[in-house]
Amino acid sequence: MAVLALFPGSFDPFTTGHEAILRRVLPLFDKVVVAVGVNSEKQYMFSVEERMERIRHMLADCDNVDVTSYTGMTIDLCHQLGAKVIIRGIRTSRDFEYEQTVAAVNRLQDPSIETLLLMADPDHIDISSTLEREKLTHQQT
Repeated sequence: MAVLALFPGSFDPFTTGHEAILRRVLPLFDKVVVAVGVNSEKQYMFSVEERMERIRHMLADCDNVDVTSYTGMTIDLCHQLGAKVIIRGIRTSRDFEYEQTVAAVNRLQDPSIETLLLMADPDHIDISSTLEREKLTHQQT
C-alpha cells in the first residue's frame, strides 16, 4: 500500500526552509503532495499559480512530489487524496505550540491521520515566508 503524505501551507513564498523539510521527508513516503492553501480572507504577495509554479520549479528533480492548491480544511484534503500523514516544519517553540494545537484538532477529526513535525535545520531557523516577502518588497523599491 502506497503511503501518501501532505505538506500543506500558504507558501507565500515557498522558501529554502520549506524545500529542506520536504527533501528530508521524501525518502519516507511513496508520494508527497505539496498543498498550497488559498484563504479568501488573506492577502497574498503571489498568486496561487505563481506559488505553485515556484514549487514545481524548485522540485523539478523530485519524481514523487505533486503540487496542488486547495481551500477549506486540510483534513478534508487528506480525505480527498487519501493522505495518511500531514507534514509540518517547526522553527521555534511558538511554532511548536501552534502546530501541536492544530495537530490535536486534526486528530480529533480523524485519528487515523498522523501529523509529523520536523524541526528546521539550524541554518534555516531564521528563514520565514514573512521575512522573504519583506526582502522582496525592499528589492522592488
